[in-house]
Amino acid sequence: MVVVDTTVWVDYLQGVRNSETDWLNAAVDRQRLGLTDVILCEVLQGVRNDIVAREVEKTLSKFELFDTGGRALARDSARNYRSLRSRGHTVRKTIDCLIATFCLREQHSLLHRDRDFDAFERFLDLSVVHP
Repeated sequence: MVVVDTTVWVDYLQGVRNSETDWLNAAVDRQRLGLTDVILCEVLQGVRNDIVAREVEKTLSKFELFDTGGRALARDSARNYRSLRSRGHTVRKTIDCLIATFCLREQHSLLHRDRDFDAFERFLDLSVVHP
């Protein structure tokens, strides 16, 4: 399973071409793809209005959606944040910690365009798709 981060979905939905969206376009029919509830929230927060939000949600409903909440994920995400910070890498967004930790726990790969995930890959062995 490849979880696709907000950074890639936004570009994909806006028709932006880059190596990640090209990979996503090629993988849509041959790879299990998904997103988390917090990724869906981020994507929907960025749209103009409710009409566009409904269209975007319909498009994304074709992919697997994972619920990520709960005490265990919160605790593990905070632990990972502290671990990376102690190595000199402060993650800028809590949501990125939640997404990366979810992928680590569930052994999913992540497709992203966000440097905050680089430390998760380097120090915590997050599996990342490199198109």
